Amino acid sequence: MTGNTTRVGSLAWVDRTGGTLSGAEKRQLLAPLARAHAVNAVGRTAMALRVHSGRRAHLPERALRTPTSALTRTAEQVAHQSLTPALLNHSYRCYSYGVAIATLEDIDVDRGLLFAAAMLHDTGLSTPVRGVDFTLASARIALEVADTVGLSTVATETMRTAITLHHSPDVTLADGPEAYLLSAAAAVDVIGLGRWKLPDSVVAAVLVERPRLGFKHEFRARWAAEAAAVPQGRAHFLRRHGAFDLAIRLAPYSD
Repeated sequence: MTGNTTRVGSLAWVDRTGGTLSGAEKRQLLAPLARAHAVNAVGRTAMALRVHSGRRAHLPERALRTPTSALTRTAEQVAHQSLTPALLNHSYRCYSYGVAIATLEDIDVDRGLLFAAAMLHDTGLSTPVRGVDFTLASARIALEVADTVGLSTVATETMRTAITLHHSPDVTLADGPEAYLLSAAAAVDVIGLGRWKLPDSVVAAVLVERPRLGFKHEFRARWAAEAAAVPQGRAHFLRRHGAFDLAIRLAPYSD
């Protein structure tokens, strides 16, 4: 296994630790978690006052196009086989929000890798394993997909790293555009963090194409099961220190 074994959430770190956080690592994540809460409060206030930046943003229709390749087709097929309808639509929305953010922030990203990572990032959430972060299972499924289509080693690690990092509260562009965009998009869809950056028309169109289907209820239950299975992991950390269950309930979506 290559990569940084000390970066919390990295592929190498999850492989080494199973996703178990040390006390020092938990303390390390508190500051970015607090910043996320502060940013969310400001952004949600802007939305309530209808002065959020998304009202002034514009995205060309081509910005949300889905790429087509052996990788994307295979990842999509595996996602359809592995995920419930609510989680499957969440995965599609994560891709759409991710490429929307990439366009708005002028980020160059490999759309095929981002799509595959979005499709596969929650495949491990369906069956929690005691003491093992669900993203490790998701990354293993992603490796199988990569091997099936003959993806390069570098591209495979990029895709898998985006998957294992996506629910850390401190992902930045320094972690790579795919990881940053998947994490940002998942935050938009799960708790509404960053939702104010996106044009209302884009979000409305995405929700029509990929409705939420009771996503809040299902995801809260699955997240609670993951937290119970890995009591020293990031899911449990977010529930305990980030009021994650409440944040999901308060996300700016009806279900």
